[in-house]
Amino acid sequence: MTGKPRTLLKLLFPISFIACFAALYFLYPKSFEETWKGRTYYLFFIWLCLLELALNWRALDVKVSALKSKRFAALAAAASLPTAYSLASELSGLNNMLVEAFPKHYGLEIWSRFMPITVEYLVLSALSILIVSLAYGSNGLKVFGLPISLLGAVGSLFLLDNLYPFGEFTPLQALVPTTARLAACILTVMGYQAEVGGQIYNTPILTVQGDGGEVSFGVAWPCSGVDGLIVYSFTTPLILRDYVASRTVKIALFAGGAAVTYLINVLRVVSIFLLALEHGATSLEVRRFHDYYGPLYSIAWITAFQAMLIGFQLLRRARRCGCFIKKAGH
Repeated sequence: MTGKPRTLLKLLFPISFIACFAALYFLYPKSFEETWKGRTYYLFFIWLCLLELALNWRALDVKVSALKSKRFAALAAAASLPTAYSLASELSGLNNMLVEAFPKHYGLEIWSRFMPITVEYLVLSALSILIVSLAYGSNGLKVFGLPISLLGAVGSLFLLDNLYPFGEFTPLQALVPTTARLAACILTVMGYQAEVGGQIYNTPILTVQGDGGEVSFGVAWPCSGVDGLIVYSFTTPLILRDYVASRTVKIALFAGGAAVTYLINVLRVVSIFLLALEHGATSLEVRRFHDYYGPLYSIAWITAFQAMLIGFQLLRRARRCGCFIKKAGH
């Protein structure tokens, strides 16, 4: 198969999810204004899909030999599933069933209402594997491993927080006391009185005093940005896998990027307290930062770091091609 049909089939994977996300935006526009327990990550998923498609356009081989084939029929059906699930889950009452069936932690319903979007991430991750496998075969899973892993990692993080709220999942909570203390040190250097002491449920309490009063928050692993560190750990190795460098260099790059990601998470906690001191602990500014801008700290850095690695790789390839051309000319 050649020409326009082949080009459209190459684009079918991102197009199927763009259609899905457009339908979701029409139904829930505000959900795309929330990163934590929201749909902002879908925008990064599309960006990563298009980036991988552009970088691997020539190497990516479509496995559909003809439009009148069983494989094309299966691919077309699979490509419609993301949009179909998104619409059917609401119209069929599945989302309401997920909310009702989920246990209420501490008598609160806040986590149960996040189950529909959590399941949505996991289902879309599974469907992306299906579509890529049908369209491009096993090589497609390698090419699109980064965006697929992003969906799966985010969905898994949402699920963990739903099942174990308030820092109950101790493996992820292990880094939080150190994060809170580092944030307290930075705030102290900035002239505030900050200390970590006591806890609410399973989360350490960070208290900060300033001219505008006193603010205290319990710091759980989602609030401290551990989610960003996990997303980094899931996705960055996929970039480094094909990076032309020694194992030592790859380990150093990964460790350095992880250190910066962790530091950004600390600054995220600091920013929340600064906003709370200025606008009040329950203000819209604090909630907006907590749900949207705060998580973007980490994801923006991770995306920039990975783009930098890809850029260096492309520059190396371009230089090698240039050297080869010069040698051939001689």
